[in-house]
Amino acid sequence: MLTIVLILSSLTYYPAKVTAQTKQPAMTKQPVQPTKGNTSSQGRNSRPVFVLPKTPAQLSPISGRRTGMGSRDNCPAVTTALTALVPLREEQKLSKTDKPILRIVGGLTTSERPTFWFYVPYTQELTASAEFILQDSAQNDIYRNAIALPQKPGIIGVSLPSNTSLQVWKTYHWYLKVPCNQQQTASVPIYVEGDIQRVNLDSRMMQQLQTAVNPQQKVAIYAQEGIWFDSLTMLAQLRQKNPHDASVAEDWQSLLRSVNLDNVSTAPLVK
Repeated sequence: MLTIVLILSSLTYYPAKVTAQTKQPAMTKQPVQPTKGNTSSQGRNSRPVFVLPKTPAQLSPISGRRTGMGSRDNCPAVTTALTALVPLREEQKLSKTDKPILRIVGGLTTSERPTFWFYVPYTQELTASAEFILQDSAQNDIYRNAIALPQKPGIIGVSLPSNTSLQVWKTYHWYLKVPCNQQQTASVPIYVEGDIQRVNLDSRMMQQLQTAVNPQQKVAIYAQEGIWFDSLTMLAQLRQKNPHDASVAEDWQSLLRSVNLDNVSTAPLVK
């Protein structure tokens, strides 16, 4: 009798053990293979959106004007005003008058010779040229030059020459002035103005840029880290090289809309 019980118990235990052994490999998850079109955390998976950095101490609380004023001195009325393509930060300043005074126009760059971008609604038919001015914190001219207006309204870039450079952690003030009546010496031009500060990249951001898989991802990294001028200039260069690339155009519009420049986000880049 004891022998029969032992035989039955061994038969019952053995199949269970075999079942457990055969199911074990099925429970092990196989690594997921990437598929075409699938974006990982290292890949570019979103449009660039600018994130305002903490206000640099050197920037002026009231640093400029992002859009030009209305028609004056025979300047024709335009649908979209002269516009500097830079972020605008407005914050409520707690005071006895409770007025939103804190207004910062401008941004950061890591470039020694950055490019400044403007939407210009005025053309060569109106006036021969505009004037770009760059000054240091003591209001000394670092660079001043005439800028040819485009043949049609659009976005232009103003680059610094080889003999002009920005120093790290220094803040500079820039202007773009468009005189609409050059016959009158006392004429007040339409203008925009703002600040720019050159900074160094930290090791974390340098690592991110080194591991970026394409230029569009680098654009998104600069935007996410609040480095406006580098992000915009890199994207503008991509647009110039790939004027029919829909993805680059969507990135451009996303970046401008993230700083409330929707009204010029579809304007063409012109020389």
